[in-house]
Amino acid sequence: MQNQTMKVAADDAQVLARLAALKAMTVGELKAEWQTLMGSAPPNNSRSFLEQRLAYRIQELTWGGLAKPVTRLLDALADEVEGKKVRKSVITDPRNPVIGTRLVREWDGAEHVITVLKDGFDWQGRRYKSLSSIARDITGTRWNGYRFFGLRDIKRGDAR
Repeated sequence: MQNQTMKVAADDAQVLARLAALKAMTVGELKAEWQTLMGSAPPNNSRSFLEQRLAYRIQELTWGGLAKPVTRLLDALADEVEGKKVRKSVITDPRNPVIGTRLVREWDGAEHVITVLKDGFDWQGRRYKSLSSIARDITGTRWNGYRFFGLRDIKRGDAR
């Protein structure tokens, strides 16, 4: 355990020294360091950009990068923003039922049937992005959609 603690402290000191050295480098030296760490030519001559990206890369190589699920989520978000359909799956809330599921809720004596779609929900022939907006249209007040349709887990201690 003590050896591991000493290694972590040594890694920390080495990373801090390398980060401090970035501030003393010329733009030419930063570009050479970029080539070494990134394996490609730097995209521009901006000192602050090079320092920030190199600092991140030094830490990433020492302590590891983002977790795979985070990387996948960021890629999906970027695809969504750019309007690309590169990924096969659409970002969905894990609380959502399987696509095609019909949710049935009675309110004020009327039965409301909602169909789960790939990218939202269908109620009375209209598409919605959230169950909360459907619940608001049904009741006239704000509701947590998952709670309104009985999909939210009941926490311990809740009387409901």
